[in-house]
Amino acid sequence: MSVSAVRPAPRSSLPAVCAGLVVVGLALSAWHAYDPTTWLLETVWALVGLPVVVLTWRRFPLTGLLCALLAFHALVLALGGHYTYARVPLGDWVRDVFGLERNPYDRFGHLMQGFVPAILVRELLSRTSPLRGSRWLAPLTVCACLAFSAVFEMFEWAAAVIGGQAADAFLATQGDVWDTQWDMFCALIGATVSVLLLGRLHDRQLAALSVSGPYGGSAPTAAVRTSTARTT
Repeated sequence: MSVSAVRPAPRSSLPAVCAGLVVVGLALSAWHAYDPTTWLLETVWALVGLPVVVLTWRRFPLTGLLCALLAFHALVLALGGHYTYARVPLGDWVRDVFGLERNPYDRFGHLMQGFVPAILVRELLSRTSPLRGSRWLAPLTVCACLAFSAVFEMFEWAAAVIGGQAADAFLATQGDVWDTQWDMFCALIGATVSVLLLGRLHDRQLAALSVSGPYGGSAPTAAVRTSTARTT
């Protein structure tokens, strides 16, 4: 009996690089942050999310696209947490160049709040539910992101009620009475654009993962497959 083994695909260094960038970014943003409480409120998603991804990686590795997007989103949160969203220098520069009335970094942050979670939700639904390949996948993904944005606005509302004026830096309303509606609208636009722009690329990366289970739940991509040929 002869046995031939297929060599496992080389492991990508992208997840480790992304994790390292997030750790460094969070550490730098915490150093002399404008307001430590605001920093914690803004970055808590990255502080919790990174350990969750690491601890579940063997059982549920993520696509490279999602890893890169999550890392970028964490850095966006870290920057906003360090300065507070209304004081990010990059946003001040954009405001001055385009003659805007306010620092737009908060708007960008909420755009990312839809753009990145859309791929996260899409990946979870594709790999753990029968929605993969369904025409319902895209609209339900967008709806989930909009729902998360609404929940986040309730979280901000609770912070304002509890913290009073001390929560102003976290809210970053900058005097806009329609800030809540704008935030949710930006998240909606971000999620819609993400699904339309990255859907096919995401599908290709999902297809590259080894699958197991009734709904295509992913196993590690570097699974070793062996084949045996009987000889007489």
